[in-house]
Amino acid sequence: MIRRAGIIAFTVVLMLPAAALATTPQGMGMMRSWAATNRCAQQAQKAFPDYTPESNAKRDARLRECLAASNLPPRPSLEVPAKP
Repeated sequence: MIRRAGIIAFTVVLMLPAAALATTPQGMGMMRSWAATNRCAQQAQKAFPDYTPESNAKRDARLRECLAASNLPPRPSLEVPAKP
């Protein structure tokens, strides 16, 4: 019984910082920004689901366009960097 109460208390303590951040105006703005970025990534993946080099390039371009249209920060490219 004591062990179960300890685990519950530990879980609550771990969740407090995330809950506190999500209730501040900055935290709420960050969560909205993350959700919008995630929607852009999902739309790009849905438009170009294949993993061919051409599809990856088109998906990356679509993602950049969506992020720019939503005034969101860019993500790193999906293309594999060239080896030196």
